[in-house]
Amino acid sequence: QVQLVESGGGLVQAGDSLRLSCAASGLASSTYVVGWFRQAPGKEREFVAAITWSGYSTRYADSVKGRFTISRDNTKNTVFLQMTSLKPEDTAVYYCACRPNFDGSWSASWYYTSWGQGTQVTVSS
Repeated sequence: QVQLVESGGGLVQAGDSLRLSCAASGLASSTYVVGWFRQAPGKEREFVAAITWSGYSTRYADSVKGRFTISRDNTKNTVFLQMTSLKPEDTAVYYCACRPNFDGSWSASWYYTSWGQGTQVTVSS
């Protein structure tokens, strides 16, 4: 059974940086996609970024391109989300999720089969 545990959230000011971590266990093979999603109060959960477990491919939402970077450290079974130039609109609970790597939109949350508990990111203006 796959387990995902996020960490690294917190309260920062606009323009600051923050790095989120997603520690994964129970991944039986390397053919997974690990993604980050976020959900702000009163809003739908939205895709942020995703990476193949091999690290060869990444995807980003337009709203975070150029500011966020997703990466992984397979030796530590951890995926990171480096967030820079944070804005108040980035405030949300950030979730890590994984899915088997098959054809299908990486931004579609329904394809993801395992989810972490979430970590709060708050950006003050």
